Amino acid sequence: MRTQAGVLARQQLDDAQAHYEADAQKVASLSQAYALTKLGPRQEEIQRAQGNLIQAEGQLAYAESQLAATKIRAPVTGTILERTAEKGELVTSTFASSAAGGPLGSVVSVADLTDLQVELDIAQDEFARLHPNQRGVVTTDTYPDRKYNGVLTEVAPEANRQKATVQVKVQIQNADSYLRPDMNATVQFISDALASTEAASGVLVPANALRGDKGRRYVLVTYQGYAIAREVRVIKTRSDGIVVDGLTGGEDVIIGAPPTVKEGSRIKPKQ
Repeated sequence: MRTQAGVLARQQLDDAQAHYEADAQKVASLSQAYALTKLGPRQEEIQRAQGNLIQAEGQLAYAESQLAATKIRAPVTGTILERTAEKGELVTSTFASSAAGGPLGSVVSVADLTDLQVELDIAQDEFARLHPNQRGVVTTDTYPDRKYNGVLTEVAPEANRQKATVQVKVQIQNADSYLRPDMNATVQFISDALASTEAASGVLVPANALRGDKGRRYVLVTYQGYAIAREVRVIKTRSDGIVVDGLTGGEDVIIGAPPTVKEGSRIKPKQ
């Protein structure tokens, strides 16, 4: 066939026609996709995407609950007193059997060391002299020099017939880091008349003995060669010092000490 006259082979024509039809179909498909893009997704696709989102959120919530179950949270803020479970031991709810070798009901025991009470057995013939909210001074056998303010807050609803006593509880109002649960303690109750007199009089300390920290007022006293903080409440200011409540009146108060002297500092008496 002569190409000079513009004559082509039949195969070339068929190939060109096939390429044209394929390109035309591609253009039509892209045009349709473009038109659908302008119209937005169909309602079925939106619903399917929403379903996938809900399913993913459910899986995330389940994973978060599984992660939260791996953390132990205390019901109150406090200090760990005892660890009752070791690594590898089975722990279950507290109503489980407590038989030997069985699952444990707790991991640790926790107590709020700022909320301490003293339990006392009062003889029945002395019980009539006490009443709720009566003040008292609490001391411990471990630190007999440290005195704490106490208030009678609870009385047992029944007496102990065998011991002829009534149990009462005294709330310690100014607990500190020296107190520990199950310490032996003694409470000296104060009569109402004496308590009123003490509250009115207070203890006079030099002005340079009073310290403050974040709204807390305290003085430093010496005990066995160390400085110990005693929290106080200012009653009034006088020309010769400050009258405070919180001291018993027999303490050795540290006066004029530099700021570097803090609770726990070693104290050497001035010669």
